[in-house]
Amino acid sequence: MTEQELRSQVTATGRELLKDGLVARTWGNVSARVDKDRFLITPSGLDYLQTQDEDLALYNAKDKTWEGPRKPSSEKGIHAAAYEAFPDAAFVIHTHQNFASAVGLAGFEKLRLSKDEGKKLGRIGVAEYGLPGTAKLKEAVEAQFKQGVHTVLMKHHGAVVVGSSKEEAYERVLLLEEVCKRLCDPETKPISEGDKIELKTRQDDLLYEIKKSYPGVMVVDTPAAVKRSNEVVPLVAQLDDMAQMIGKKIDVATENPEAVVLQFKTGRNAVLVKDLGAFVVGMDQDDTEALKLLVDKACICSIHTRGAKEKCTLGAFDCALMRFVYKKKYSKQKNK
Repeated sequence: MTEQELRSQVTATGRELLKDGLVARTWGNVSARVDKDRFLITPSGLDYLQTQDEDLALYNAKDKTWEGPRKPSSEKGIHAAAYEAFPDAAFVIHTHQNFASAVGLAGFEKLRLSKDEGKKLGRIGVAEYGLPGTAKLKEAVEAQFKQGVHTVLMKHHGAVVVGSSKEEAYERVLLLEEVCKRLCDPETKPISEGDKIELKTRQDDLLYEIKKSYPGVMVVDTPAAVKRSNEVVPLVAQLDDMAQMIGKKIDVATENPEAVVLQFKTGRNAVLVKDLGAFVVGMDQDDTEALKLLVDKACICSIHTRGAKEKCTLGAFDCALMRFVYKKKYSKQKNK
């Protein structure tokens, strides 16, 4: 394929990941090999819907330089490690998908794959945590690559897959979510139709009152969010994207508009409401939609790790650092 064809393939993949709910906002990254030393990679902090072919950085892994109008993703080192470990690799996708993120936290040893699934995934492994963009994270993932693992769950962070083509890499991403969902599914059963009607009525009544103060508020009424809201304890961040966009924890409030509004007024952008799910409000509609995705994933992870009897929370320092960097850097890059 020509470089231009590869550029179009990378940008199209970013949009597919958004459509399929495998990433939110600017998280994750995609790359395609151009030659032995160089690959195209999505830029740092730019929304996939805004990313144009010319925005991609052409990164040279040999001398660590790049060409293009925007800085390459901070995870370029992981992509470089993939291309070095696998000479036939042509495409790398890093996601923040829901169920793979949950299994990356706990229960990996209980994951059951058929022989065909294992072959299609190109082996699967778990990399220990490192802050995004750091050498520690890159080295942890690289260690898995060196063992021949093509599909890596990154603890507290997401997943990365390597393929010999875009098609193979994307197939692995989808299959990974399917097999991980199979392990998590019993913990997030759908809400019955009768309960849905009552639930929606109560949610709508509460939304009506909250919108008087926060017109952009939205409700997260997924099975995982509703189930997690039944607990009285706050949901503490287990994934770094929640730490970045929401903070260290999501508190639980009573079914009272004043209680929810008070949470928002004190700087929270997400709150669990007892028995009703979660309510979120961002800087704009796009921001709020991203919060809905993150809260649902955070609830899936919380329920799954509790079932696996694993705590798996991020440290207070890591949470504070990522929240600070997000507010000062990435949130401001979104619309540039």
